[in-house]
Amino acid sequence: MTVETPSQSVDLSMLLRPGDNIVIGQACGEPTTLLEALVAQGADIGGLRAFVATSFSGTLTPASAGAVRLSSMGAIGTLRSMTKDHVLDIIPCHVGQVAPMIVTGHLPCDVAFVQVSPADANGDHSFGLISDYVRAAVTTARVVIAEVNDQVPYTLGELLPASQIDHMVHVSRPPIQVSPARIGDTDRAIAGFAAAYIEDGSVIQMGVGAVPDAMLQLLVDRTDLGVHSGMVGDGLVDLVEAGAVTNARKRIDPGVTVTGALIGTQRLYDFAHRNPDMRMCATSYTHDAGVMGRLDKLVTINSAVEVDLTGQVNAEQSGSTYVGGTGGQVDFVRAGARSRGGHSIVALPSTAKGGTVSRITSTLSGPVTTARSEVDVVVTEFGAAELRGSSIAERTRRLIAIAHPDFQEDLARAAHPIQQRRY
Repeated sequence: MTVETPSQSVDLSMLLRPGDNIVIGQACGEPTTLLEALVAQGADIGGLRAFVATSFSGTLTPASAGAVRLSSMGAIGTLRSMTKDHVLDIIPCHVGQVAPMIVTGHLPCDVAFVQVSPADANGDHSFGLISDYVRAAVTTARVVIAEVNDQVPYTLGELLPASQIDHMVHVSRPPIQVSPARIGDTDRAIAGFAAAYIEDGSVIQMGVGAVPDAMLQLLVDRTDLGVHSGMVGDGLVDLVEAGAVTNARKRIDPGVTVTGALIGTQRLYDFAHRNPDMRMCATSYTHDAGVMGRLDKLVTINSAVEVDLTGQVNAEQSGSTYVGGTGGQVDFVRAGARSRGGHSIVALPSTAKGGTVSRITSTLSGPVTTARSEVDVVVTEFGAAELRGSSIAERTRRLIAIAHPDFQEDLARAAHPIQQRRY
């Protein structure tokens, strides 16, 4: 095992081979120092390819395309600029499929770039802020390069023994932070309709952003909420401190918040540090149907670009512009809809582009991320459309009712043939 200090440059030419495939820890667990070195040196090594699910650091930009050919499962965070310039390869897959594809070689991994916390007394490092597919990358890679950051929290769950690291780069720098989104009136309205489905004792899953943050603010009066989610943000801390989240009624993992990613600020990271009431898990647990099938009253909340009149969900692309990703939507939509006493909610504003485009549409402008057969409840700022068990004709009526009034007449005309033939 080789160790470098911050004063030494990271010489990737000694570790990488031309044509290597690199898998990179994502989101706030992104190993920023290693990525900076990759962008600076990748072109000289030649033929490098890398996969990262999301990125918030700003290190990966269209200008970095000359150093490494990058692929992803979506255009989340700063990766959106790369899709805009057509320098990001999109691999259609759910986040829960990434680790299995790494293991089988469908997503090649010669080198793993990971960010970890300092080691504990046993010599084990925590994966810190991300635990989704990094274990699979470490297990599969020829070379494991770990950025050991003394400002990364030591979180409980997935651990990486020092013996499994081939090369360490010790740094001391603030990990990536994602500040809470600015919440507007539309976000609050959507959150109000969605929060109505969350009762005392519900187990919640949600992403980060304005609508999830607004909804969390409405849940401080609930009791014994549980959390089982692919990611959590700063709003979790508010609910725990308010006494709303206790995880006490969960049939599995009682008393413990389960997640695979911390996407927030230093407040969240301090809260998670050595916190026995929080467990970081791989997607093989957070997104597993068998695991979530044991959770009663699971309420899942996911976003969308648009929803058509029959309930098909596009969460990826607006016309020719790739703006989102598959993420874990399908896994959680299915789990929430099938949970005893649970619900699955797809939440979105009724319009886009300054109110000029309806997001309840007659025809999707992009791919079907989630099939209409899976969708339970769709929420906009105008209400909630409960689709589970509804006929196609009835779905059109319910979805038009939550569309923006400016577009309801046009949508009604588009729905008329569906209502006439009943499908």
